[in-house]
Amino acid sequence: MNFLAHLHLAHLADSSLSGNLLADFVRGNPQQDYPAAIVDGIHLHRRIDVMTDNLPQVKEAREWFRPETRRVAPITLDVMWDHFLSRHWAQISPDIALPDFVRYAHEQVITILPQAPARFITLNEHLWSERWLERYGEMAFIQRVLNGMASRRPKLDALRDSWHDLDAHYAELETRFWQFYPQMMRQAKNKAL
Repeated sequence: MNFLAHLHLAHLADSSLSGNLLADFVRGNPQQDYPAAIVDGIHLHRRIDVMTDNLPQVKEAREWFRPETRRVAPITLDVMWDHFLSRHWAQISPDIALPDFVRYAHEQVITILPQAPARFITLNEHLWSERWLERYGEMAFIQRVLNGMASRRPKLDALRDSWHDLDAHYAELETRFWQFYPQMMRQAKNKAL
């Protein structure tokens, strides 16, 4: 899962949206540095990552990547799941429009920016002003996201080519998303993530 799915599942689980978004920027035990609600959100994010990586649908989807891009398949798939969530938001979450949810999430997250790591602050400068969460629904934007990640981290250069794997298996990936994401939503609502 990427940013949008983590925020959405955190919302459904009544967890800290700030902690869930911050989690990728925190190493080790966060208890010394953040309030309990933020720490709980960080831990939920980590549990969601482990759960998602071990889903049979996700394991199957990783095998569809070519040998030269398989190493970055988990990252590429995380971004792709956000694509489907953004694209199908009205069906998945009819109680709140995506732009309204994004505003709500932004209001939650900005409260922790004064105490956040510099890289997290930089992410937030772009995430909200450039409307990433809403634009995830556009495949051209997904390609831009993957290219941007590859540019910032040369070890992940294969992300540029992983676009072709997504394109080649788009329908199958969408089917897998519908197989597991509604179940994760139910687990979030039941506080079972």
